[in-house]
Amino acid sequence: MLPNERIPVPINSQAFTVGVWPKRPGCRWLPAACLASLLLFTACERPPNGSPGGNGKPSADEPATSTLAGTINIEGSSTVEPIAIRAREMFSAVHPNVNVAVSGQGTSNGYSALARRECDICDASRPMKASELEALRAGKVGFIELPVAFDGLTIVVNKENDFVQQLTVDQLKRIFREDLAATTWQDVDPAWPAEKIAIYAPGIKSGTHDYFVEVIGKEDKKGLRSDEQTTLSEDDKQLVLGVRGDQYAIGFFGFAYYQANTDNLRAVPIVNPDTSEPVVPTAETIETGTYSPFSRPLFMIVNAEACQRTEVREFVDHLLGQIEEIVKEAGYVPLPATITETARQHVADDVQGTHFLLEDGASREGKLAEQFTAGNAVR
Repeated sequence: MLPNERIPVPINSQAFTVGVWPKRPGCRWLPAACLASLLLFTACERPPNGSPGGNGKPSADEPATSTLAGTINIEGSSTVEPIAIRAREMFSAVHPNVNVAVSGQGTSNGYSALARRECDICDASRPMKASELEALRAGKVGFIELPVAFDGLTIVVNKENDFVQQLTVDQLKRIFREDLAATTWQDVDPAWPAEKIAIYAPGIKSGTHDYFVEVIGKEDKKGLRSDEQTTLSEDDKQLVLGVRGDQYAIGFFGFAYYQANTDNLRAVPIVNPDTSEPVVPTAETIETGTYSPFSRPLFMIVNAEACQRTEVREFVDHLLGQIEEIVKEAGYVPLPATITETARQHVADDVQGTHFLLEDGASREGKLAEQFTAGNAVR
């Protein structure tokens, strides 16, 4: 493994539709040898500025003289994890006596931990499902929902793959869906080689998994394939290693993880269903939503009671105050300043609830700015 190779993070778009996703059965994991390589890889290299591939040095100008102490637990999305890590680095430069623990075990696990009061903040790469809202209600856990960045779910192939120049949503269905499940690349396009497709995708606890299934399977109520050609993992770094190690592999994860691995992976342009034009994920195409249908927002969900603790409130204030810098350094696309200001106001006013579900549990549709208003919060 090359000493200077890195591993990345994600981004979002303004127009997206939220749905209620079905639970899918599990899949096989990466073999132990690959995991061992991952451990060696990560031991040799840390991500820049908190994203999976750098030096992790904070850049705050303020001296570390604060006497504030305490512990903050952050759990959830591996896609959002680089943002949480960079936020922790900058916060710790000012408040070194506050222990901020960050874990990226998947969005679903984050929402479950929040409902059980096992974390103060849940990182999420998708809005919550109706069942997750019910679990929070059952646990009597109030929460404040904060959009933090835009991500572009990026479909990648091995750098040596010279035949996949673009993909349509229909072709993605042919590759990834459980009821279609192409065996070889030739099954997708007769002009492509008759080589078996190796698939690397986020696990069933991942919000990225849910978001992708929403795009390719919502209409027919079909999920992601789970056969011997498919490897699932909640750890995006494992997915990176899998695709870059197999010429005929394909996978998907957040934009930041791709950005940190452009030497070994190639992002596949996705044909926009509305314009029929292939679009590469970039900061601009993700922010404008032209990278469709895979542009999306990322979230941090704060336990409202925990937010009354000084160290948690200071962390949230620091996060929102430095969010543009944090998001850029983590490899994602910053939100419009108006949305961040709305988030700050929601914290100040203790606006609790989700903005992406209706009272009956159905998904609320529309652009992020239209949904994220105080009047839309459902507790």
